[in-house]
Amino acid sequence: MGKLSIFIVMLFFGVVALFAINNHEVTTIKVPFGSVYEIPKIALILLSSGIGFLATLFIFAIRDTKKFIENWQYQKKRKQDIKVQGFYSKALNALLAHNEESAKDALEEILAEEPEHIDALLRLGNIAAAEDDYQKADDCYQKAKNINPKKLETLFALEGLMEKTGRWPEAMKYLEDILDIDDSNLTAMYQKRGILERQGKWDDLVYLQKAVLKHVHSEKDKKRENQNLIGYKYEYGRHSIENNQLEKAKKAFKTVLRLEKDFLPAILGLAEVMLTEGDSEEAVNLLEKSYENTYSTILLARLEDLLIGLGEPSRLIRIYKNSISKRPNDPVIKFFLGKLFYRLEMIDDAFDTLTGIDTGGASYPKLHQVLGNLYTRKNQPEKAAQEFRKAVEIKLSLRLPYCCKQCRHTADEWSGRCPACKHWSTYQFNLEGACKA
Repeated sequence: MGKLSIFIVMLFFGVVALFAINNHEVTTIKVPFGSVYEIPKIALILLSSGIGFLATLFIFAIRDTKKFIENWQYQKKRKQDIKVQGFYSKALNALLAHNEESAKDALEEILAEEPEHIDALLRLGNIAAAEDDYQKADDCYQKAKNINPKKLETLFALEGLMEKTGRWPEAMKYLEDILDIDDSNLTAMYQKRGILERQGKWDDLVYLQKAVLKHVHSEKDKKRENQNLIGYKYEYGRHSIENNQLEKAKKAFKTVLRLEKDFLPAILGLAEVMLTEGDSEEAVNLLEKSYENTYSTILLARLEDLLIGLGEPSRLIRIYKNSISKRPNDPVIKFFLGKLFYRLEMIDDAFDTLTGIDTGGASYPKLHQVLGNLYTRKNQPEKAAQEFRKAVEIKLSLRLPYCCKQCRHTADEWSGRCPACKHWSTYQFNLEGACKA
């Protein structure tokens, strides 16, 4: 007790003593449901003061005891936190060093001290998943989820585990849970998009991609995602064709062409719908007009196959010659015309056209291959051999390989989307041999 407190108590008793000298009266006290007592007033004052003093001491004792317990618990928790943090740092360092066994030991030590340490559970689950111990990984992730059901890192971990084990409906459910918590989470949208692509749900993908576009920020990202939206609309059109839903396919392809008028896969898709509906003339006109706008050799090849199939090679020759008059220095169009003559058994016309091509120093393996075939037909084996030697690849077929201008992937069959880099409308003919299989 401090000096000031002692002084106040002594002063209080001095004042009471002074009053006791001059006040001898008594007062009557009746205890509720009990007896009646007579007691001096000063004694009553002292009794009341004593009771108050004891009550105050009791209250202060409770407060000090509570503070002591709280401080003890705080110190204990602080020591535990320091110990846990040390184990966690050790675990992270071990993971960086690819020492998973040491990391697991440290993480287990953390959970022995603090069973609800979410980060330790997640790291332990990640190690188990990497070791293909999916049951243990799931147990760790589920414990973390039970502790905090809305922690996104936990939900992403569970979603990744579901994908890894091929449980797509469960993976989709966790992604939906994430988007319910954060409807602008692009990572969840991208993951969901991947699953929908795998399942071929193009209609749902178009809807999802519109949401993605709303939340991307940079112009570069917006441009990329807009291309993806166009691609998904195209894939929806292809899916509709495969299911014989021609009106839906036509609408989808026309929507794509309104967004990007020179999107070759949609042009070819729309032409395919027209042919399926029996409107071959409209298909030819579409391809011819599109070729005049794009000068795409892909469209030219499709137009060639279509017109020959319709028995109108003269119309095709006219298109080629008209194109050559507009672009006289383009060796590719001349090559296509020469290849057409060869295909139609017009050997002399083919020879004159192909030998008159100036490649400007570029290498065209297919050109040399066709010339070699022509010299063979003309019974000039030595010149034929020279042309074949110039060709990078010697094949009997006149089929032209395709090349993705985005990733240089090659393919024998055309596709609206490159299977390697997943970009749309990137295939072109590999006439110059720039792409290697």
